[in-house]
Amino acid sequence: MDTKWLEWAKQIQAISQIGLTYSKDPYDLERYEALRELSVDILANYTTAGREQISLTFASETGYATPKVDIRAVIFEKDQVLLVREKIDGAWSLPGGWADIGYSPSEVAVKEVKEESGYDVKPMRLLAVLDKKFHQHPPEPYHVYKMFIQCKIIGGEAISGLETSEVAFFGRDRLPELSAERNTAAQIQTMFEFLHNPAKETLLD
Repeated sequence: MDTKWLEWAKQIQAISQIGLTYSKDPYDLERYEALRELSVDILANYTTAGREQISLTFASETGYATPKVDIRAVIFEKDQVLLVREKIDGAWSLPGGWADIGYSPSEVAVKEVKEESGYDVKPMRLLAVLDKKFHQHPPEPYHVYKMFIQCKIIGGEAISGLETSEVAFFGRDRLPELSAERNTAAQIQTMFEFLHNPAKETLLD
């Protein structure tokens, strides 16, 4: 499906949010608010989400508009990668989630792995910073950067969390159904390249 409308809606929302943040002129503020409503109209027309939900989740932020950051931990054991099964869709992903205010990327990785898998880990290396728009993820209303951080297990045990139902290791040729919103098969295969080639340079975009 052509999702150009989604890119337009995100750009209009970002312009309106920045304008509402910095403009002082009441007429300009009115125009920027109209732009924000237009972005909500676009999403309401092309999706099944209601206007109220869209307004709360997509068009309620303040301050300068910036991409969201998703942190994913990459953990290998015996040529296998650690994945967790997401309760929300029943598919599998690298442990991780949105970056939290007050936490560094490494701290987010440690926290998310503990919460979703039960393991204690030590961050070792940044493997990649990827823009979701360049990868085969389902369309979404946010512009997202994904950070993949290699970690090693230093303690704990496999225990599912509030958002996960299973914890397991998988070889690159035996990957389960993946949660495409969170990670793609191509991304997982790329992470295995780092395992087999430690000198591989960090990826951007």
